[in-house]
Amino acid sequence: MPSLGADMEAGTLVEWLKKPGDAVRRGDIVAVVETQKGAIEIEVFETGVLERYLVDVGVEVPVGAPLAVIRSPGQAAETTAPSGPAPTAPPIVRPSVPPPAPRTAAARTGHARATPAARRLAEARELDLTQIQGRGPKGVIMLADVEEAAAARGAPARAPGAFNIDQMRTAIAAAMSRSKREIPHYYLANSVDMTVAADWVAAANAELPPERRLLLGALFIKATALALKTFPEFNGRYENGVFIPSGPAHVGMAISIRGGGLIAPALHDAADLPLGEVMARMRDLVGRVRAGRFRSSEIADPTITVSSLGDRGVETLYGIIYPPQVAIVGFGKMVRRPWALDDALSVRSIVTTTLAADHRVSDGHRGALFLARIGELLQTPESL
Repeated sequence: MPSLGADMEAGTLVEWLKKPGDAVRRGDIVAVVETQKGAIEIEVFETGVLERYLVDVGVEVPVGAPLAVIRSPGQAAETTAPSGPAPTAPPIVRPSVPPPAPRTAAARTGHARATPAARRLAEARELDLTQIQGRGPKGVIMLADVEEAAAARGAPARAPGAFNIDQMRTAIAAAMSRSKREIPHYYLANSVDMTVAADWVAAANAELPPERRLLLGALFIKATALALKTFPEFNGRYENGVFIPSGPAHVGMAISIRGGGLIAPALHDAADLPLGEVMARMRDLVGRVRAGRFRSSEIADPTITVSSLGDRGVETLYGIIYPPQVAIVGFGKMVRRPWALDDALSVRSIVTTTLAADHRVSDGHRGALFLARIGELLQTPESL
């Protein structure tokens, strides 16, 4: 079970997407796991043949526990069953909860493909899972799908003991408390003239179909990723008392989850992508996250986070670093302000950029140069 963030302790195996005997390659999606953040598609990091499962569907598995055995190419297959019982994940003790109410006819839908939390809520609200459209991987019914169905019927959306937003808020609070407790933050802000960039985006979009048009958010991510090439101390992870720099820039994009909560999956290799590809991947990520679907690698390996609340009217955003990352960059709302330009006063479109960084790895001098470099790149959008 991979670690999918500093706030994750365990996940529930929802579905196996490969069966014993199937060939698998690095990057293949082999299973789906449900966590506080939703359904996450688990990718395999080995090439070979899936020999056997070690965990059954529906089992809650702690981070680090083995899920399956993969036979490497050229390795002999197991000819006999392994001696003794198959390894199992260590049990996780949870507070006892009252037994669920007896199942009604409407809830007897064991053949429907649904996550355990979605099934529990459907049973509690007497909803027929066969009448609910699943938007999870391969049509699996997610908790959010059942919540929508319950709301449409006028039933309370949450069941006692079911996964809910309180669990996500608790997980977020734990990660942020750890961040503020362990990471010596420092904060900087800079104002950037976005007039040229805004005009450039408008001109580019005039020649593009709606589904390919750019948003300023794509420029924010690309500029941040490119600036990291000059300032690598903001790109990496701080673990076990050591900073581990990252070569590629895997920029975590903060996305609000439907119903509440926040997640920041990675746009991999953002510095090396054309701007149009950055925008396409942003749309894909937002769509999958809000449908409750994303991949384990997208959650596990962001090397810096970018967050923007400009579309919510916020002019200045000061973030909290998500451990083990060492920096988060914030972008506010674009506002029209008086601005000195070539010894004259004019009205320009200004965005406030901010940086929260880890003082164990960098200092304010380098942070200021990093923010300034982001601003320079944003003022030359054609360079992105």
